[in-house]
Amino acid sequence: MKPWLKAVAGGVELLVLVQPRASRSRVIGEHDGRLKVALAAAPVDGEANAALIDLLAALFDVRKSAIALSEGETSRRKRVKVTGLDARAAEAVICVP
Repeated sequence: MKPWLKAVAGGVELLVLVQPRASRSRVIGEHDGRLKVALAAAPVDGEANAALIDLLAALFDVRKSAIALSEGETSRRKRVKVTGLDARAAEAVICVP
């Protein structure tokens, strides 16, 4: 299993490194043991956090309410919990080397 992915009770936990103000929102790959995600939104008034939740919800095909920031609300380094998602399924969706 990838270092940025951890199975927890009821779902998975992701360690994410966010790059705000990118040209488009997408998963870039792995960086320093975290999943690196580029976000088109600016880190102002929670816009980047909302964009991260939108991106992950679309990627994993879950409701936005199933995704919660556990840590790092004002930081580029975040811990995100996705409820109702299997670790193997998450790893299969995010294909990073």
